[in-house]
Amino acid sequence: MTSNKPQNIATFAALKTSIANGEEASLKELLANLSMQEIEKSYLIDLAKLSNNPSIIKLLEDIPLDK
Repeated sequence: MTSNKPQNIATFAALKTSIANGEEASLKELLANLSMQEIEKSYLIDLAKLSNNPSIIKLLEDIPLDK
């Protein structure tokens, strides 16, 4: 995961927690100015599909991929 701020395992864990808890506002905050590798994005989308929250799935689908 890359952005203007340093990314680490804690950030990824926070993303997973926000998705699992359905915390859309928190997720939006964490995703601001964030891009990631396709495998990371795919994992988070699969996690979101477990809770079937369309707005969270859409947020994740809109994450830009690293180039």
